[in-house]
Amino acid sequence: MTLDWISPADRLQALPPYVFARLDELKARAREQGLDLIDLGMGNPDGATPQPVVEAAIAAVQNSANHGYPPFEGTASFRKTITNWYRRRYHVELDPNSEALPLLGSKEGLTHLAIAYINPGDLVLVPSPAYPAHFRGPAIAGGKIHSIILKPENDWVIDLGTIPDAVAEQAKILYFNYPSNPTGATAPREFFKDIVAFARKFQILLVHDLCYAELAFDGYEPTSLLEIPGGKEIGVEFHTLSKTYNMAGWRVGFVVGNSRIIQGLRTLKTNLDYGIFAAIQTAAETALQLPDRYLLEVQERYRTRRDFLINGLAELGWNVPKPLATMYLWVPCPPGIGSTDFALNVLQQTGVVVTPGNAFGIGGEGYVRVSLIADCDRLGEALRRLKQANIHF
Repeated sequence: MTLDWISPADRLQALPPYVFARLDELKARAREQGLDLIDLGMGNPDGATPQPVVEAAIAAVQNSANHGYPPFEGTASFRKTITNWYRRRYHVELDPNSEALPLLGSKEGLTHLAIAYINPGDLVLVPSPAYPAHFRGPAIAGGKIHSIILKPENDWVIDLGTIPDAVAEQAKILYFNYPSNPTGATAPREFFKDIVAFARKFQILLVHDLCYAELAFDGYEPTSLLEIPGGKEIGVEFHTLSKTYNMAGWRVGFVVGNSRIIQGLRTLKTNLDYGIFAAIQTAAETALQLPDRYLLEVQERYRTRRDFLINGLAELGWNVPKPLATMYLWVPCPPGIGSTDFALNVLQQTGVVVTPGNAFGIGGEGYVRVSLIADCDRLGEALRRLKQANIHF
């Protein structure tokens, strides 16, 4: 029986194919053809999880007390570690019992927040380009999305003045993300003050994705929304341990901020999952308490790769500004070719995988995102292949 008479829900049919799933199909086909792929597509860190984190997880797995259901709201110890980390990093005081909630990775939390707070037809403000969960979550929830098109001449920072008052008055939530995936853009502290004032004026919930808080270079220190006076009253902030601590597969993150919003998300999650395996929460605690020397090593690794690849691309005609944070380069396509076609041409001609910018929304058309997830030897090989294939700007 094929069940042809069963069709997916409208919310599923409305979603375009997830670009990374499509890329996986193309990569599998290329490997079948014998291509040696250099995969700079997904933001999947290439290093190992720090050994102290692994050892903490092993010890916790061997403790049978961790084998039952964890608390829905996460262990008290992990929540306390999260709020201690915020106090240390941002001088922000948070209540671990009501203003912090562990998540199965930030993507899960960002999407479930949309389901918890967006009714069909609610207007949601989302920058474009943006991390796909910022607009796919609201789409699944039935929200009406107003794209805020970001511009290179504004350094890919939201221009709040481009949002008509009539739109802002209808909006319920604004998702944003600095340092930014995919552009690598950073926003000045003054912007955070402006967006808090904007949200208070129009009574909009701010959802800030600060997943790249630790991957910053050249002395730059990212801003937390919660540092800004009034930020906690009007918003929440998401984090993941995937990037900084090479824990992408562990699926652990957290959200902090407004207690009422967090309680709503917690209520939804109690009906969907049983939380994070307690042993993983113990490992995450260890990660957040690692000495700063580990963080400096991670930052230096990505800074070195950033500089190496930017210099190599310059020799091929690309002028790519140095991002002050994240693990990505935002690279313009050569004139006359769109994002998807360019990414496919690069894959087919060189075996180098990059992500088409339009996967991050219409505002990403004309660019590709390159992840710094290979060492300089492999990045050098990627550059050699681009040159050999006569791919240049």
